[in-house]
Amino acid sequence: MIEDLWYKNAVVYCLDVETFMDGNGDGVGDFVGLRRKLDYLAGLGVTCVWLMPFQPTPNRDNGYDIRDYYGVDPRLGDLGDFVAFTHEAKLHGIRVIIDLVVNHTSDQHPWFQSARKGPDSPFHDYYVWAKKKPKDAHKGMVFPGVQPSTWTYVKEAGGWYFHRFFDFQPDLNVANPEVREQILKVMGYWLELGVSGFRVDAVPFLVELKGLKNHGVEDPYGFLKEMREFLSWRKGDAILLAEANVTMDEVMEFFGDNDRMQLVFNFLANQNFYLSLTRGDATPLIQALKASPDLPHTAQWANFLRNHDELDLGRLSDKDRAEVFQALGPDKGMQLYDRGLRRRFASMLDGDRRRIELAYSLMFTLPGTPVLWYGDELGMGENLALKERQAVRTPMQWSPERHGGFTLAQTPVKPLVEEGAFGFAQVNVAQQRCDPTSQLNWTERIIRARKECPELGWGAWRILRTGNKGVMALRYDWKGNAMVVLHNLSARPCTVKLDPGGDEACPLYNVLTEDHSEPVDGQRHTLTLEGYGYRWFRVGHQNPARKHKVEPRP
Repeated sequence: MIEDLWYKNAVVYCLDVETFMDGNGDGVGDFVGLRRKLDYLAGLGVTCVWLMPFQPTPNRDNGYDIRDYYGVDPRLGDLGDFVAFTHEAKLHGIRVIIDLVVNHTSDQHPWFQSARKGPDSPFHDYYVWAKKKPKDAHKGMVFPGVQPSTWTYVKEAGGWYFHRFFDFQPDLNVANPEVREQILKVMGYWLELGVSGFRVDAVPFLVELKGLKNHGVEDPYGFLKEMREFLSWRKGDAILLAEANVTMDEVMEFFGDNDRMQLVFNFLANQNFYLSLTRGDATPLIQALKASPDLPHTAQWANFLRNHDELDLGRLSDKDRAEVFQALGPDKGMQLYDRGLRRRFASMLDGDRRRIELAYSLMFTLPGTPVLWYGDELGMGENLALKERQAVRTPMQWSPERHGGFTLAQTPVKPLVEEGAFGFAQVNVAQQRCDPTSQLNWTERIIRARKECPELGWGAWRILRTGNKGVMALRYDWKGNAMVVLHNLSARPCTVKLDPGGDEACPLYNVLTEDHSEPVDGQRHTLTLEGYGYRWFRVGHQNPARKHKVEPRP
């Protein structure tokens, strides 16, 4: 068991090396450029960087089509550059986790190039094959409207191979013991090179029954336990973060009993947050939190507002999803796969700082670990001229200079956001770092507050009654300390009477301002919140800020 559960109070920052910073002037971000920006990430308060795939790839799906699990794409540097980066990140107090994409490979991977030659290939059974096209080949596509089928015919092999994603990403047959051994080898390799764990891509597809029955696998989730056990032996404090957009009835299969994934993204809370934000009503989010099971001691939710994919709203009802679409992305070109939005968070809210701050304050205080998408600390927007999910994957905006300071090359790897209120001339690091009221500096302050409040990451939580459906209140208890956080998701100012819980009346000390509160009606407090207002309070008899006051010398 990990003694220091560092991820409980971590701040995770996801980035794509390709679009973060170009260090050699060829138009493509690289590890040299990323190393130069470690001071920026440390100053922001980031404690863990999650790297999207950086291995050699044909790059037809943003690097998620991996051709070689043991290298670095030459455009981004080499293994020496990677190790230099992880070493320097450690010196900054920043851990590194990387994407583990083992549900599928690229069709250019040597395994598949051999497998497609037929059943006599030693790698043929590394993938899932059928002699006849299955009747359900038109179902279960990850990219509906773009992807025509989940099975593709190979004449040379005399059969059909399965691909949950695009046809150039054939699924690995994880039931095959040799494939499992290869996956563990990949994990061991990158652990030796300095990573602190893995964000495991598409975990529900990693354990589905396709191909498993041919190997007599009784427990499809058993491999997750194997991965965790291997990880713990190789590096005791390394973690597994699961991308598992599943129902609450299924989610414990991924956590297990302290023996599978340590973290799972809370997609249900994310989707219901957007419904609550759209309506100005905390009820959907509260219901989503109440629906979550009690987690094992080492388990943790990972919370996010946006990620590198579309904003997936597929678990909302058709009516509720249409309501969010109408509010945050009404144009058809802003929507994707009939289930999501391909917009950045700030642009969905038209740059409204009140709502942006409310949302991030809420994300940082929900039960779990916060995960930021690069550029959201600035309020970057999207480029809808790019295809599908690429709209939110534009280069980082460092300055108002040419190409946003991302590269000195004539042409960047992807077009930046140039026009309008979210163009790099208006939204960039250089200008915001000089403005104490900027979103960047606000984000740095809220991250610092979050790191100073371990109750939020470690504590047992419960929902408090506010008497106002627009206001959500949470209480956290940990090691004799308690915190209460309130968020008004409505545009209307309000006054609520709140009992913070506990055995006796206690003052509430504001963590973010000097606006403290004393109980006025028994244990109850009368608290006024502005529209989209938020409060972080510590519960106690003595102001923690003055607890260790240094007395002057006599």
